[in-house]
Amino acid sequence: MEFIRIIFSTIWKIWFFLVFASILLLIYPFLLIFLSNRRRYKYAFACQHIMARWITWLSGLFIKKVYEIPKDKLPQPCVIVANHSSYLDICFSYLLIKKYFVFMAKLELNKAPLFSIFFKDMQISVDRKSRMDAHRAFLRAQEEIDAGHSVFIFPEGTIANEGELKNFKNGPFKLAIDMQVPILPITFTNNWKLLQNGGFFKSFGRPGLTKGIVHMPIDTKGMTEENVVPLREAVYKLFDETLKAERTK
Repeated sequence: MEFIRIIFSTIWKIWFFLVFASILLLIYPFLLIFLSNRRRYKYAFACQHIMARWITWLSGLFIKKVYEIPKDKLPQPCVIVANHSSYLDICFSYLLIKKYFVFMAKLELNKAPLFSIFFKDMQISVDRKSRMDAHRAFLRAQEEIDAGHSVFIFPEGTIANEGELKNFKNGPFKLAIDMQVPILPITFTNNWKLLQNGGFFKSFGRPGLTKGIVHMPIDTKGMTEENVVPLREAVYKLFDETLKAERTK
């Protein structure tokens, strides 16, 4: 049975990669045009929505969306934070949040063939090993918020294995407090079960249904530097309790 599972998983992941590459190549010329001018970024964002929808649908991936606040009441701008357990988190983020946002992501994605087009300017890439670069990225995130755009950050900084939460970094919470904008937490309950992190043949992948919970925004107005750690811990607790509750269902 394990051998059959590995074969099925490998075939599905090959299909997923082919779907992703095909759709990216189809939309790539439009992205080149839209990403050549900041005034056209909203159209590039729309392209990313289309890509996410078709990649997930053609791969047999579906998400149950749960909103604790009406979708038309989602704050803008805000700092969006989510747990990070799979590369699918990025695709499903676009399906949950329709209002314009930019990702802050590790610099390595800026070097990926074709995919790097997303991180040349529209998104915010950061070299976490360089304090200067991290500061530059933080200033860029502030500029985006000043322009009325939300910033999406995975506070774990990297993909966690098997859905277990890693420690959160302070950055997203400091950004929200400095800019006095809400934190919008999102819990992805089982993306890692659909596409695990790891080597191509070692990790598991399959089609299926996942769930994304958009929690109530957390207001940061009046908060100061002293509230960064308590805010971080409160969001971590929210994610941890939500994930534990979902596992018992």
